[in-house]
Amino acid sequence: MAALSDPLEVCVKASTTVPNKLGDCPFTQRVLLTLEEKNIPYDLKLVDLANKPEWFLKTNPEGKVPVIKLDEKWIGDSDVITQILEEKFPEPPLATPPEKASAASKIFSTFIGFLKSKDPNDGTEQALLNELAAFDDYIKENGPFINGERISAADLSLGPKLYHMEIALGHYKEWSVPESLPHLKSYMKRIFNMESFIKTRALVEDVIAGWGPKVMG
Repeated sequence: MAALSDPLEVCVKASTTVPNKLGDCPFTQRVLLTLEEKNIPYDLKLVDLANKPEWFLKTNPEGKVPVIKLDEKWIGDSDVITQILEEKFPEPPLATPPEKASAASKIFSTFIGFLKSKDPNDGTEQALLNELAAFDDYIKENGPFINGERISAADLSLGPKLYHMEIALGHYKEWSVPESLPHLKSYMKRIFNMESFIKTRALVEDVIAGWGPKVMG
């Protein structure tokens, strides 16, 4: 395992509702969960995305989060970051086998489609329910996690998205995951109760505020 003399620097979205708190980006939480599960020390740098500081734009001209400093280089994109972390810090292994990594891959996009929908009869709710039901069946057969008994990268990617889904749809649509999907509900509870998840999750108020522009269109 690679040794670290100093914590890794990670630039993340700052809360828009409470000073000096982590903001509401599910892709950032995915990276932080990976660092937590691999016990890699890190140092958060909170960035006000509405008023990006000059130092942040110098290191990261695109102005997106998360970005992490590895080997003196700033790297963006949660897919790229988590892959590099897996290569540099292989223990504990978190890689998800390719044939399992696509489980639940359409949940986030169908959630956003339903959240933005203004027409209750446009099929967006059913599209989301279909994806959730398929994942419920998958976890029933393959769980408790996507790769079986042990948590893996796919769970760390999906968990924050399900957290955003639960909060945003609960607030804006008064919608919740149906009782008819018990394996999904158990999966969400299992992920949301992890110590690393509680430590890295966004505030509920930030998730609600973050999705507001999408809902208002």
